[in-house]
Amino acid sequence: MLCSTPALQGLRRQHWILTPHPGEAGRLLDESVATLQADRFAAVNHLQQRYGGVAILKGPGTLVDDGEAQYLCSAGNPGMATGGMGDLLSGIIGSLLAQGLSLSDAARLGVYLHASAADRCAQRQGERGLLATDLLVELPQLLNGLEE
Repeated sequence: MLCSTPALQGLRRQHWILTPHPGEAGRLLDESVATLQADRFAAVNHLQQRYGGVAILKGPGTLVDDGEAQYLCSAGNPGMATGGMGDLLSGIIGSLLAQGLSLSDAARLGVYLHASAADRCAQRQGERGLLATDLLVELPQLLNGLEE
């Protein structure tokens, strides 16, 4: 299950992936966005400890915490802060889960593919006006290991 809604308060499960952006994470943790952003590593760990499963804290330097380790994605760009990007990320992760990857592997690979596709798009067309659908051109190439 992929989810990033405040309706999760009080729930803890081992078999899900949470994908909040800082505003959603702040509501889930009952913290201000400023407090959360001041220590993103602690925030993603707090999410994972409170809700279980794998926690992804989206934003600059997206973080993944699987309860055993934390991972930082260095790819991505500000153009990704648009509607639909989180839905695309969830879809990528869901497709990786359907192919048999573990929660942690699907989350980490999904975050990396999503951010890398956005970086390729930004190189081609710039960050401004980047849409989630723009990434659809780059994802198959990344998934298949093809280079231009």
